[in-house]
Amino acid sequence: MTRSGTLIKRVMDEIQARITSRTYLPGTRLPSVRAQARALQLSVSTVVEAYERLAAEGIIVSRPGSGFYIAGPAAPLTLTEIGSKLDREVDPLWVSRQSLETDQTVLKPGCGWLPSTWMYEEGIRRALRAQARGNSLELTEYGSPLGHLPLRQFLSRRMATSGIEAGAEQIMLTESGTQSIDLVCRFFLEPGDTVLVDDPCYFNFHALLKAHRANVVGIPYTPHGPDLGVFEVALREHSPRLYITNSGIHNPTGATLSPVVAHRLLKLVDNSELVIVEDDIFADFENNPAPRLAAFDGLSRVIHIGSFSKTASAAVRCGYITARADWIESLTDLKVATTFGGGRLAAGIILHTLTDSGYRKHMEATRLRLAEQMDKTAARLQKLGIKPWLMPQAGMFLWCRLPEGIDAAAVARACLKEGVVIAPGNAFSQSLSAGDFVRFNVAQSTDERVFSVLAGALSPSPPEFCIASVAPHR
Repeated sequence: MTRSGTLIKRVMDEIQARITSRTYLPGTRLPSVRAQARALQLSVSTVVEAYERLAAEGIIVSRPGSGFYIAGPAAPLTLTEIGSKLDREVDPLWVSRQSLETDQTVLKPGCGWLPSTWMYEEGIRRALRAQARGNSLELTEYGSPLGHLPLRQFLSRRMATSGIEAGAEQIMLTESGTQSIDLVCRFFLEPGDTVLVDDPCYFNFHALLKAHRANVVGIPYTPHGPDLGVFEVALREHSPRLYITNSGIHNPTGATLSPVVAHRLLKLVDNSELVIVEDDIFADFENNPAPRLAAFDGLSRVIHIGSFSKTASAAVRCGYITARADWIESLTDLKVATTFGGGRLAAGIILHTLTDSGYRKHMEATRLRLAEQMDKTAARLQKLGIKPWLMPQAGMFLWCRLPEGIDAAAVARACLKEGVVIAPGNAFSQSLSAGDFVRFNVAQSTDERVFSVLAGALSPSPPEFCIASVAPHR
């Protein structure tokens, strides 16, 4: 292709990308050829030719005397085309798909769940048998939109032990924790609204917020909670609609929110329109419960969500939303509109599992097993020059810095070639400031091959392993 042809293609690709990301919707008027030429620092003739070719393909239409416009219909939503272009190895969707789609021979220290052998399989089997013997309606009928009442009553009692006062009527069951956040986003957000997230945070928050066309602003996360100075500035400058965070054990850092930071955070947002979404998915991994924003706030502006995929079963999909009664009323209508009835069978299985006599002992053993594996994994990583950001009080995650000058995305590529999936830091970082960090799941790091492959990836290597102008996350 000639230089002229390459420049024309550049203009065409730029417009196609904006259509794919829905920045340009059907009917959008394109910049004039002169304005586009100035913006791209190209000649007018180059832009004219690009526009003419796009018109010939039916992608844009010319309206004499008015200009060029995007033809319809709207392009299918492609999440990877929204926002900054990322290496596929640090794209949140890529990390999730590698963890979910690879077979059992692949090691997954980068995934976010326990190995299947660590889950409460015995309790799930007992629950399945109990459900099979139960009322036929539980096996065949739609559930109520709010969800299985006995499970909601159980959750109400359980949350009370954390200081969260919520009746069963303030709890709505969902298919998962992810669906809970999706419904909350549908309820509160319009495209372009600002959402605050921790930096770093659970990478699927980024992907989900892309789908809602939100403006995402990251708040640096410290060992005690969000950086309140940066939070205050973001609150003032962006007027955010939501702040999504983890309560209890933070993902990916393993940090714990302190009571002082929790109180100051709620005081900061007191005179704003901000709603806080508190994801409590790791509650059963805690040894000593951390503060819950929903307890301090009384569910005034905090929405508390959770699920059971990390401790009971990821195959039995069930989550919940706890919120003010008026918000639950509207969220229930939204749930009917998007999923119709509730999943009676899954809710019944989860209730049987959580109230099974062995569940408490199973989780005690799991917490002990995780603590032992946390120490072992940290020691093995430090021998490779990989240093934990902090040693978590509980949970499965270690947030670690690689040796100086090593790029986590390059290490991820090298490890994947050897059948090991790791989670590089920038997959979790909105600011892309964690290029030398990796999140390790200690429960998925028991195989010796994880460390031998890492050692090979970290050995003196080609320049691709060097970090190029990426500031380390602090």
